[in-house]
Amino acid sequence: MSGIGDENAMKSRNFTVIVYKEEEMYIAECPEVGTVDQGYTIEEAIANLKEATRLYLEEFPLPETSPRYITSIEVKYA
Repeated sequence: MSGIGDENAMKSRNFTVIVYKEEEMYIAECPEVGTVDQGYTIEEAIANLKEATRLYLEEFPLPETSPRYITSIEVKYA
């Protein structure tokens, strides 16, 4: 049974998305959850990843954690 209070039970979290192109498809990954999906456009790949991640989290909820931050480093090597 769906009711007005169901919206209050919904959780919301922000996750990192990494997008890259492989041949004709864009691949979108969520490293915190481990979900991956694809699409013909970046927008489609992200939308598909969002749905895949939502479905995954409904089955396998993540523990609450502190925010993670993404940065980059430069590594020189021979």
